[in-house]
Amino acid sequence: MGTRDARIDVYIANAAEFAQPILRHVRELVHAACPDVEETMKWSFPHFMHHGILCSMAAFKEHCAFGFWNGALILGVVGEPATPAMGQFGRIKSLRDLPAKKTITGYIRQAMKLNEAGIKPAARSNPARKKNLPVPEEMARALEQNRKARETYESFSPSRRREYVEWITEAKSADTRKKRLAKAMEWMAEGKPRNWKYMK
Repeated sequence: MGTRDARIDVYIANAAEFAQPILRHVRELVHAACPDVEETMKWSFPHFMHHGILCSMAAFKEHCAFGFWNGALILGVVGEPATPAMGQFGRIKSLRDLPAKKTITGYIRQAMKLNEAGIKPAARSNPARKKNLPVPEEMARALEQNRKARETYESFSPSRRREYVEWITEAKSADTRKKRLAKAMEWMAEGKPRNWKYMK
């Protein structure tokens, strides 16, 4: 018999109103397809376990995400999704954005078989993406003026540095870029990585 985690009840209750029916729907589908599934919280969002991580779901300000640990093997997802979002189904804003119940159930059962067979997700390899990105000029100046932020940035792994650089450089307007830069300096001065909110 599966288990339910009270922390996920709280997570759903605290999610935006549009997100709650999506999260409840996904949760019930997973339990129906995998009666032995165990719930837990990892990286501050709900995960479903069956011989390892089966799948996960998350709620954000304007969308939800749902994905399988072995998603590339189940859905044949290669590279970046058309709509960047965590998981394999893009930005889920309503139940209509999810595949049919029968389809998701099939995916869950495939995920179960992969986990039961001990098959792990393939190591991601994208050399072009792993190259160090140049630090934007304004970010370099801000780091020069903020010793604590600079020390944190210098202590980060290349991937953690890249998260901040990409967040700032991908801003669509100068105003957004300026706000992100200020927030980045604030967080790094506190020793926080870019995605600290989603970490335990």
